Amino acid sequence: MSGPLSFTLPRVVLVTRPTLLETLIERHGTRGQVEFLLRQRGQKIGDLEMAHERQRNAVTQVASDLPPDQRRTKVDRADLPQFLFSRDDLVVAVGQDGLVANVAKYLKGQKILGVNPDPTAYDGVLCRLTPAEAKAAIAWAGGGVTSGRFAIQSRTMAKAQRDDGLCLLALNEIFVGHRTHQSARYQLQSAKKWERQSSSGLICATGTGATGWARSITAQRNLHEELPDPTSPRLAWFVREPFPSVSTGTMLDHGCLGEDDVLEITSEMGEGGTVFADGIEADLMEFPGPQKVQISVAKEKLELVAKT
Repeated sequence: MSGPLSFTLPRVVLVTRPTLLETLIERHGTRGQVEFLLRQRGQKIGDLEMAHERQRNAVTQVASDLPPDQRRTKVDRADLPQFLFSRDDLVVAVGQDGLVANVAKYLKGQKILGVNPDPTAYDGVLCRLTPAEAKAAIAWAGGGVTSGRFAIQSRTMAKAQRDDGLCLLALNEIFVGHRTHQSARYQLQSAKKWERQSSSGLICATGTGATGWARSITAQRNLHEELPDPTSPRLAWFVREPFPSVSTGTMLDHGCLGEDDVLEITSEMGEGGTVFADGIEADLMEFPGPQKVQISVAKEKLELVAKT
């Protein structure tokens, strides 16, 4: 007779980013110098220290609640491009909601949990778990516990693919424009419609990103089109401030993409054309003319562990 099946706990990857206090100390050298600079501006260091302490306590609690035999590692947001995720990793992002989006493009089906260290500062749209709830969620997501009040949300992502095959994935939105935010010139094709444009750039948002940048644009323009839900296979795109001229138009200023739709953009920019995802301008894809980029619903999904 064969023995009982063994179960190996997945590796937990704790993802964090520096607190504002840590960033300022790194920039200015010492805590005292940071305190002096804040005092000069009528601010107190105490608020930053409290936020720093909440973040540190949250990471400590999540790590200490893990079983002793559970493999774990910690990675800073800045090191994500060089970090090698394993197929069975369980990712735990401790911080503000944007941290989940920062990790999303590097995952290939791994489950991710978002832990909110400070509900008074962060909305918790993606980081919905408290540090105390993380233990049960990790046990459920890792397969060691079959019951629990959790579920997997397969959130839609967007993909931008350049004509040479280079790709970017985004959980919130993709931006196409000029690196310095000066006027971007390009040709835009949606379905059978085509237009040459000059604008402040174009964004294409998922349902997750529809609560941010896209929502601001629709409110500003008083648009009433329904934005996609986080799990629906749809994207919404918007051209920012298209400029009418003898050679550029403004008719194609917004629309939606389904699973089989493609938004194609042909750059007419020289140096400075760029594509970036989720607001991270440092992680960009160069987009000089006459290159093309196609934006579509990505096959990849973000597997977010959420409370039911």
